[in-house]
Formats: sequence, structure tokens, C-alpha cells
Amino acid sequence: MKELIIISGKGGTGKTSITASFAALAECAVLADCDVDAADLHLVLEPTIRRRETFTSGRAAEIREVDCTQCGLCETICRFDAIHDFQVDPLSCEGCGACVEFCPVKAIDFPEQDCGEWYVSATRHGEMVHARMHPGAENSGKLVSLVRQEARKIALKQNSGFLLVDGPPGIGCPVIASVTGADAVLVVSEPTLSGEHDLKRVLQLTNHFKIPAMVCINKWDINPTMTERIETLALSLGAKPVGRIPYDAAVTAAQINARALVEDSDGHAATAVRMTWSTVCSTM
Repeated sequence: MKELIIISGKGGTGKTSITASFAALAECAVLADCDVDAADLHLVLEPTIRRRETFTSGRAAEIREVDCTQCGLCETICRFDAIHDFQVDPLSCEGCGACVEFCPVKAIDFPEQDCGEWYVSATRHGEMVHARMHPGAENSGKLVSLVRQEARKIALKQNSGFLLVDGPPGIGCPVIASVTGADAVLVVSEPTLSGEHDLKRVLQLTNHFKIPAMVCINKWDINPTMTERIETLALSLGAKPVGRIPYDAAVTAAQINARALVEDSDGHAATAVRMTWSTVCSTM
């Protein structure tokens, strides 16, 4: 089994659309949507949820009013300013537990937090593991690791050829949790100055973790000169350019129809995606 992570330096570059098309082109693939803070692969693949689990992580203080003597010690020692009028603001509480430890009457509970849900679903292109974080919830990196772990179990059980992961954008903790230990990374970029800057940061990250990287330029024909610059940068950082996808209104049409591009079109962009997939497979 080969694990391919599709990431980008920022959101909106087209990595989810490319992941959906790769899923349609792959044979015997398992899918994982690790962009847990803003998951959207399900919008294209329309999964049927087979299993639903609660994701708990971290703790937050809760004051029991019936037992509280209103001494004010907890408010005094809370360095995060999360306690006012003998109540805890759950969005400000960092879960350090100092108030719990020092409450003289032990009137503060410290339960685990319900941070979201994760799912195992069936799609028309194979099983998919995905998740949803609650607004303001933390530890998305831990949830990303859980999603990948569950997807790997399914892929190994089914003897799948590919595990395709729609990763989060950027270079933060969720991205690190997505790419570590992967067989290869495909970075989707755009031919802009910000795209060039973001690509450099992402490739520095993959180089740090010694993960083979490939680069695909989406909407390359809106700025061919910048496309050349980005591909030159990629080569200088050890990444292999594997595809150029032209601008095509068929991409938007496919999204509206809740279909992968290669399912909905035989146009220039769909052809380029098929060629990119072929190159990725031969490279891995």
C-alpha cells in the first residue's frame, strides 16, 4: 500500500478537487480527509456514514455551583483569565488544572472535552475516514492522527493499493500530523507570488521530515511565467514537478454536481488531472 498526502500552502488551491479525481482514477483505494478543521471532501463524494465516533481531547474546568464557597481563589490563580463570577469560560480555559488542584473545597470538576466526531463512510470510490471538529475545539493534530490511523487499518485489511489523504493547508500541527510517515506528498500550488512563497515553506517542511515531494500547478495557464518559476523552485528544493492543470470552468461545474472532475468532464483540465495521476503513480 502506498500512502499519498495531497497538501497545499494555503486553502483554495484545488487539493480537494484533485484528491476526489484521484479517488475516481485509483483502483482499490481508501480515502481520508485530514482537513478536519474545514473538511469538504464529503461534499464531492457524498459518503454514507457507516460508523460514527465521538472525539474527546483535553480537559476544561467546570465549577459546581452547589459546592462552591465563592472564595475567589480560582479566579486569582487562573493565568488565562478564564474564570469570572465563579464561572469558567470554556473558550478561554486552557485545561491547565491549576484551579482544580488548589480549590480548597474541591468544587471544580475537570472532564474530558467533546471536541468533534469522526466517521467511517462508504463512497462510490471506496471507504473514507473523515471528521468534523466542533467550533473553537482544539487538538486537530491529534484528530488528524486518529483519522489516518483508522484509514490505514481499513486499507491494510482490504489490501488496498493506495491510501489517498486530503491534507490540511499550511505548515502547522495538522499538516505535520498528516505527512509524517507518508510514502509521498503532492503539493498543489497556484502560479502566484503567494503560491511561490507558500510552496517554499511547505517543501522546507517535507524536506525536514525527509518525505518525497511532488508538485502540481493548478490553473497554470493564468501565469505561465510564474509557473516556470515555481517549478524551478520546486526542483531546487528536491521536489519533482508532475503536472500542470489549466483553468477550466468544468471544475466548478463538477463541484456543483457533487462529482469529481474526471467523472464529469473530458476537457483540458480533466485530461491534465489524468496525466498527473499517471505520473504520480509511476513516480511512487
